[in-house]
Amino acid sequence: MTDAVSRLTPTAIMLLALLHEDDMHTYEMVRLLRERRADRLIALTHGTIYHTVARLERQNLLADAGSDREGNRPERTTYTLTDAGARALLAWVRHELRSINSPERFRIALTEAHNLDRAEVLALLEKRRELLAASLDAHRSARETAIAHGSHPQFLIEVHRQAALLAADIAWLDDAVEFIRRPDTVWGVVDIPVTDRYLAQRESARA
Repeated sequence: MTDAVSRLTPTAIMLLALLHEDDMHTYEMVRLLRERRADRLIALTHGTIYHTVARLERQNLLADAGSDREGNRPERTTYTLTDAGARALLAWVRHELRSINSPERFRIALTEAHNLDRAEVLALLEKRRELLAASLDAHRSARETAIAHGSHPQFLIEVHRQAALLAADIAWLDDAVEFIRRPDTVWGVVDIPVTDRYLAQRESARA
């Protein structure tokens, strides 16, 4: 992953992922992110979104696909994902899915993991599991060694907590991998059934 891609913010990644789904204008992006409860992950203010879109356009990761005006509404510019934008999105998600150094960025990568092929996601999560397991072993070993050398357990309570969190993360990951592997689990934007509810959501976001 290049430095430029690594510097992309979670907000930028979620916007690129929306355009990976379809061309959209900025207002639709904001509405869809709100309807999909992305406010759990990023700050959803119009100012932040418009600023991020402008920056991504300057970086040639998205492009102006034309403007339109309906009735008394202000003119709206529709954006499309460039090839460079698609590559940046996928590279960022690939990197963060297997990395264990930034839990917050992993949440974004997990949210957008469906933009990658199912088999690739499973391979990346297996690598993540290996790193989590190694970290868990290191935390447990460090705590046991410190206690054996006379450190009081009360001074190592944070290490104990981190080991418990790592163990829980591994258990969750095993369940997630089984879910993704299931043949009845719909995976990828292309495979999402175009239901009436999905179409209604898109139409509502455009309004």
